[in-house]
Amino acid sequence: MTRETIDLSFDGHIAHVVLKRPAAFNTMTPAFWREISDVFAEIDATADARVVVLSSTGKHFTAGMDLAVFSSEEHAATTDEGRRREAMRRSVLTYQDAFNAVERCRVPVLAAIQGGCIGGGVDLIAACDMRYATQDAWLCIQEINIGIVADVGTLQRLPYLMPEGMVRELAYTGRRLPAARALQLGVVNEVFADHEAMLAAVTQIAREIAGQSPLAVAGSKEMLTYTRDHSVADGLNYIAVWNAAMLTSTDMVEAMQAKQEKRPPVYENLLPVARRR
Repeated sequence: MTRETIDLSFDGHIAHVVLKRPAAFNTMTPAFWREISDVFAEIDATADARVVVLSSTGKHFTAGMDLAVFSSEEHAATTDEGRRREAMRRSVLTYQDAFNAVERCRVPVLAAIQGGCIGGGVDLIAACDMRYATQDAWLCIQEINIGIVADVGTLQRLPYLMPEGMVRELAYTGRRLPAARALQLGVVNEVFADHEAMLAAVTQIAREIAGQSPLAVAGSKEMLTYTRDHSVADGLNYIAVWNAAMLTSTDMVEAMQAKQEKRPPVYENLLPVARRR
C-alpha cells in the first residue's frame, strides 16, 4: 500500500516505519494521523513483526503538527458553540488515539531520532518503548511557544520517562532538550554520532528482541505498561493471572531445548489481530 507520509517495510521479523516527507520536515499532516493508526493496525494484523523500528528522513525527525491540521477541522456545520466544542474535543481524542495505537502495539517500538523532534514528535516518541538519538537531535515541547497546551500525550507520558521538574521546565519554557542532556535524564537510551550509526545499532537491538519469544516479549510490554498506570499490588496480581495462562505455551520448552542443543530457539509468531472495520 502506498501512503503519503509513512513507509512500512518488513525485514524478517522487524517492521520498519519511516516518516518520508523530509522536504517538509516530516510535519504531521491530516494524512499522517490516518496513516500512523493504519500502519500500526497493519503490524498487529499481519503478526509477522516482533519489533518495530520507527525512524525518519532528512534533517529533522519531525517538526510536529502541520498547519493544515488546524484548518481542516470540520466544526463549521453549526453555529451552536456547545456542539462545536464537543466536536473539537472528539478531534483531539482522535489524534490521541493515533499515538495510543503506537503504545498499544503488541510488540516493542524503538524510536530513532535525528535533528529536531518538535511538538507532536515528542508526543509520538513518548508513546514508544525506547528512544535513541543522534548527537544533533533535540526535543522541544513546542506547544507553549504558540500559546497552547500539549494535548496528545507528552504531558501524560513524559513524567514517567524523566524527572517531573524537568518536564515542567520544558513544558513551561519551550526550551530545546539536547540529545546529550536527554541521555542524562534517561529519555533516550543511547546517543550516536550520526543517523547511519544510530539505525545500525537500533536495528541490532531490534534483531535481539526479535530472537526472543514473541509471547514473552508481548507479555513483558503488557506488564510494564500496565504497572505504570496501576499499583504494585495490581501489577503483581495481573502478572500472576497472565502467567497462569501463558506459561502453557511451548516457548519455555523450546528455549531450554535450544540452549541444550546450542542453537537459536525457533518460536511461532503471535496470531494476527482482526482489524477494526
